[in-house]
Amino acid sequence: MLDDYRITAPFQQETGSGLFPECFQGPAEGDIPHWIGAHQAALTECLHQSGALLLRDFGLRTAEDFDAAVAAFGWPGFTYGESLSNAVRVNMTPRVFTANEAPPSVSIAFHHELAQTPHYPRYLFFFCETAAEQGGATPLVRSDRVLDRLAEAVPDFVEGLRRRGVCYSIIMPGVDDPQAGQGRSWTSTLGVDTRPQAEARLAALGYGWRWLDGEALLTTSPVLPAIKRGSNGRDAFFNQLIAAHLGWPDLTHVGAHKLAYGDGTPLPPDALDQAADITESLAVDLPWQPGDMAVVDNSLVMHGRRPFSGARRVLASFAHAP
Repeated sequence: MLDDYRITAPFQQETGSGLFPECFQGPAEGDIPHWIGAHQAALTECLHQSGALLLRDFGLRTAEDFDAAVAAFGWPGFTYGESLSNAVRVNMTPRVFTANEAPPSVSIAFHHELAQTPHYPRYLFFFCETAAEQGGATPLVRSDRVLDRLAEAVPDFVEGLRRRGVCYSIIMPGVDDPQAGQGRSWTSTLGVDTRPQAEARLAALGYGWRWLDGEALLTTSPVLPAIKRGSNGRDAFFNQLIAAHLGWPDLTHVGAHKLAYGDGTPLPPDALDQAADITESLAVDLPWQPGDMAVVDNSLVMHGRRPFSGARRVLASFAHAP
């Protein structure tokens, strides 16, 4: 029974429908792929209700161990290469890659993974190979709860998101910049080698674009939803608005808005500030221990990264819904 492995932790949050995240501790000796396979249906149901799972003390030590644990869930892989992620990452196995390579001093704000693109994963996996000396927690927040609070605080903003959707504009550099949170080059992001190839890929995806000095590329997404139905049946604040508002470079120097409604109207900064404050107030910090594995339902939960000191190494893997 799955309940035999369930534990409580001081960082868990009561949401009214259960604990967030749900935590499980492994047997003293065991094969985690086999354990996941035996409990896969119950784990998936738990994930869809809670939004996140923490698996602790299951004997995971390497990227290969993590890869095998991810594979045991049986969900189709969503590779870094196929994504339109602007984060610089390094593949460890075909399924496993490093988390965002931004410097330790950089705080990564809350976001739904790849919600600023037409293609995003349903499930996220994280594995702590090395815990930071200080800091480095992965904060998590339920986006349905964020939306509830935001609808009370700024109802016109929420209604505008529902009716008009949003567009995201970014600048992709000509070469990878690992020191930047959005440092992946346009050639790598789009999987192309030349400008004509980049333009053809962007056109197929419904993006707008403009070439800038120094081989940089300004792109604007098609109109995307900012509110979507989560796996628990409730609407969630599903987007990249907070991360973009707090962390993405300003684009006024090139005459563009990084965030706009679908009709091109810039999003109101004060409403975005309130969204960031509400999200932070509802967040849970997941403090990593070596060997920890977390599973996150990307349809329901936002995540980020706290600054840290020391050698922190967290690996990631994404998956589609089956």
